[in-house]
Amino acid sequence: MQRHNFKKLKIWKEGMFLTRETYKMVRNFPDFEKFNLVSQLIRCAVSIPSNIAEGTSKRTDKHFTQYLENSLGSAFEWETQLIIAYSEEHISEEKFKAFELKIQEIQKMISGFIDGLEKS
Repeated sequence: MQRHNFKKLKIWKEGMFLTRETYKMVRNFPDFEKFNLVSQLIRCAVSIPSNIAEGTSKRTDKHFTQYLENSLGSAFEWETQLIIAYSEEHISEEKFKAFELKIQEIQKMISGFIDGLEKS
């Protein structure tokens, strides 16, 4: 397996974008959410590109795939927390829909990358 440069991977770049946008989004959340939903959203967002980056250091596609699956799991967890943030009225419907499209796009990209590794 040839190692990937994580900084060149579109899935990593998209994960980094989501992380930056998550930090912006939670700035306006109520203080009581600081150690709850805010912390969870940030940790999941950070986990997405972090697992991709860490996975690129692995020697086999099988091991890299495990990290991509962790990243994908964090993306689904982040989406659930987004739904909670919307249901608790911490974000507008417009923001919710935009973020929902973005996370689903990232989920598809990570899944497709995994499929590509498994075929090679």
